[in-house]
Amino acid sequence: MTEAQHQMAVFKWSAQPHIRNKYPELKMLYHVPNGGRRDKIEAKHLKSQGVRKGVPDLDLPVPRKGYHGLKIEMKADKGRLSPEQKWWIEELQKQGYLCKVCFGWESAINILMSYLEG
Repeated sequence: MTEAQHQMAVFKWSAQPHIRNKYPELKMLYHVPNGGRRDKIEAKHLKSQGVRKGVPDLDLPVPRKGYHGLKIEMKADKGRLSPEQKWWIEELQKQGYLCKVCFGWESAINILMSYLEG
């Protein structure tokens, strides 16, 4: 599976009624559209609008366990972190966010459930 497919699996899981009933905070989960292929003009426009390379893919702005929220960087099974992703993760952790790198949708789901269950 690609990283995008893993990410879609997380959102498909989170949209199930019995999951939403158990974890209503998942309605706050969203994707930060930093990745993908864009032409040079669109990339320039997005950069001028504030898109930043390396920002984690998923954001759950729900405080738990003394954290301000949860940030998830999704990776396919053999994915690697870029220097920019490492920088963002470190800086967000300094600001009180829990940041996790998840290799596959199962990992992301486990992190989300663990975080929400406190």
